[in-house]
Amino acid sequence: MPDRFAASSADDECDERHALALRGSLAAGSDGVNRNILTLQEISPYDRWMAASRITPVPALRSMTGFGRAEATGDAATVTVEARSVNHRHLDIALRLPRTLGAFEMDARRMIQSRLERGRIDVAVQLGPAPGQCAQQIRVDAPLAAQYVAEARELGRTVGLGGEVTLAWVLERPGVMRTQDTETPATGLAWSVLAEVLGRALDELVACRGTEGAALGAELRALHAALRTQVDVIAARTPVALARYGERLRERIGALLGEVVLDEGRILTEVAIWADKTDVREEMTRLRAHLEQLTVLLDKGGAAGRALDFLIQELNREVNTIASKADDLELSQAALAAKGIIEKMREQAQNLE
Repeated sequence: MPDRFAASSADDECDERHALALRGSLAAGSDGVNRNILTLQEISPYDRWMAASRITPVPALRSMTGFGRAEATGDAATVTVEARSVNHRHLDIALRLPRTLGAFEMDARRMIQSRLERGRIDVAVQLGPAPGQCAQQIRVDAPLAAQYVAEARELGRTVGLGGEVTLAWVLERPGVMRTQDTETPATGLAWSVLAEVLGRALDELVACRGTEGAALGAELRALHAALRTQVDVIAARTPVALARYGERLRERIGALLGEVVLDEGRILTEVAIWADKTDVREEMTRLRAHLEQLTVLLDKGGAAGRALDFLIQELNREVNTIASKADDLELSQAALAAKGIIEKMREQAQNLE
């Protein structure tokens, strides 16, 4: 009886500890920690080998395209991990494990989630024989070989032909000998081994994404500078376009009325109405604010793909409004050039994590 009560008490303590962990995972927090992963680590037998669940900010921009490969060789088997990623709106993980390593799937997924935030991630784990061991085995179908021999001898007696059936002839018959891949057992392969190889493959993948992300960041900065130039052209051209409209209006009225004295007040009223319809000061203010925010995002780095995509949509919205209000050739040309630059920025930003 005391032993049973002691076991019950130990179970109660274990349940209480897990309940506390579960309540902590459900508690609201803003510290950037995935509490569901913490809960799973608490109850996982492999928690001491798991990667940290906190996703630390990345100082540089990262692309969503990359490749990483790692391999580890032991006495009994060779573990190879290949990880590749392409663009995706969210984090989509496709993990392929050998049947003998299926028990580690959840731990491997948590490790991938702790390193990456966005993209289609394809991870393939292969388990092969250790060096010096055969990767394939030869299988002999003895009953089929015996049937070949019996049928050959029967055919010889039927047609009256002699001769012995040789071993070489039998081995050349289809299906008598075949090779098949050796299934490497995972006996003795711990999660720590797989975690080490997977971690190195993810390191290479992240480095590859970082290299391409740096190139994309440089291209976005160049496009940002070009867009700011077009915004400055629009800002400088707006008052000139207003004065030019007043001059054109006077010329047209003068051509129609000839020597009749023009009503300057009426002309100024028409110019003021036109200026109000084509006023882009609000759009220019928001456009410059978006450009400043874009600079902040590019300098901050990290997983800025979604934020950049949203910001570029807002830039495009403001430029479209300016283009619709433009009643001047140079203003229209500058707005169209800005739209072209924004489209290039959108294409590049969609490749960022």
